[in-house]
This record gives sequence, C-alpha cells and structure tokens, in this order.
Amino acid sequence: MTSLLMTSALRVDVGGHPAIDGLSFETTGGWVLVLGASRALFQAAAGLRPSARGEVRVEGALPGDAVADGVCAVAPLDPPLPPRWTVAQYATWSARLGGNRSAAARAMAAEALSLLRLEPHARTGLARAPLAVRRAAVVAAAIATGSRTLLVEDPISGLPDEAARPLARLIVKALGERRAAFFAGRIPLDSPIALAADEAVVIDGSAVDVQGDPAEIASRERGFAMQIMGDVHAFVRSVTERGARLLAPMDAEASLPAQVTLELGALDTRDVMALALASDAVVLELRPLARAFA
Repeated sequence: MTSLLMTSALRVDVGGHPAIDGLSFETTGGWVLVLGASRALFQAAAGLRPSARGEVRVEGALPGDAVADGVCAVAPLDPPLPPRWTVAQYATWSARLGGNRSAAARAMAAEALSLLRLEPHARTGLARAPLAVRRAAVVAAAIATGSRTLLVEDPISGLPDEAARPLARLIVKALGERRAAFFAGRIPLDSPIALAADEAVVIDGSAVDVQGDPAEIASRERGFAMQIMGDVHAFVRSVTERGARLLAPMDAEASLPAQVTLELGALDTRDVMALALASDAVVLELRPLARAFA
C-alpha cells in the first residue's frame, strides 16, 4: 500500500527562515499520529505552504495534486470561517469544492454532519457556534469532499476534557475506513484518536525522535532520544553492554552530533552521563520519548 505520508530532506520556510530543514520519514500505517512537529509540516503536507527544498508526498502524490484530485482533504486547526454561513452551508461548499454537483454535495454534506452529530447545529451560524462545534464542522467539511484520506490538525487542542473526548470519539467513528494523519504537538494517550492510531511519528525540530506503535512509544518510560558528540559508537557499545537497548538504527556514517535512541533498562541518567564520559562522548541533549503523549 502507498505510504500515507512521506517527506524527503524537507525544508519549509516561515518568514524567510527554515521552520523545518532536512526532515525525512515515511509512514506505513493507515492512522498516523504526527506529534511534536511545527505547524509548517502540516501546512506543507496540506498544500498550504510550499517546500523550499526536498518534498512531501501524500498517498504518493504532491500535496496540491492530492487535494486537487480528491485523494486527500484537509482539516486545519481553526481556519478562518465565513461568519455568515451556517454549519450546513460550510460543509456543502466543501463538498462542491470536491467536484460534486449541487444535489450530491448537499447529500454528502448532510451525511458528514450526521456522522459528527451536527444535525442540531446545521443551521447555526459559524460565528455563533461553540468552539467544539466549529472544530467538528471543519472535520465534517473535509469528510464531505468524499476524499479517502484526511489530514487533520489537532482538533481537540485546548478543549476541556468533557468536550475533547466526545469529539475525538465522533471523529474516529466518522472517519471509518478512511486513512488519516493527525498532527498535534502532543495528545493524551487515552484519547480515542491516539487509541485508534496504528503508528506515531514523534518529531523534534527537523529530526524524527522515534517512530512506531503509539502505545509502545508511550510506555517507554525509560526511553530517551539523545544528541551525542564524540565517540558515539563506543558510548553505544558501553551502554548496551550494561543492558540498555538501541531503539532505532544508528547510521554508521552519520555526522556529529549524532542522534541515538535508547531504552535505558536498569540504567539511570547519571549512569548514562558517566558512561559517556568514560567513552569520550558528550551527551548534548537527553529527552524522554513519551513527551509527545500527555
């Protein structure tokens, strides 16, 4: 199956400066969490911001083509909404943008509103709608296009738990068999969105900290991503001989500082620092992997 999301040496500039520079990863799951990334990555994947270098692909296509061809639809976080439009009008407009004729667009919009239980708000003006309703309306509008893949930006961000959890459940149920990538700074591990995901990519700046099963990543209370200078290979040999486990392959030709991802086992961070010193290595940064999950 084609990768849902792939980046290759991606650089994205914001305000004339790189927000992302050199990011590369490829997903294998059908429901993917992209955590810790800057908003620029979502915007590039959604075709809302150009790549300065490298590329990003969605379902194997460039973002603009994926959206134009109806392969992918996007649900940004709190986009500008036409204040005079109702929730139903907004979803119908989105369905029309997806290339559907008037009658079909109205039917697809109505179905999307039903999936997210927005029928009571169908005639509510977007300017008056509560935040959770507006968030649901943006996702419904993306569903109404009929696209098989959705890119969704942090729909539960800032919502109280009593609103976030029901919305997350509705989104999971509404998307059904569609493929989806959810972009967020961090997300509660027990959120229905996180529980439904089969893959997570945890990003720090322009590098992937870790990639894999969300529950496994979050359970690694002893897992750390490290930036290391000096004799990195001697350090890795030293800590693995003491019971630590390398969680991601290390590039033998990687330039310094190198990134190393370890599960510490019985070691603590003081042991790590001492072993680094004994190996002629310096730990520049030490970050717990579970930081992306609340």
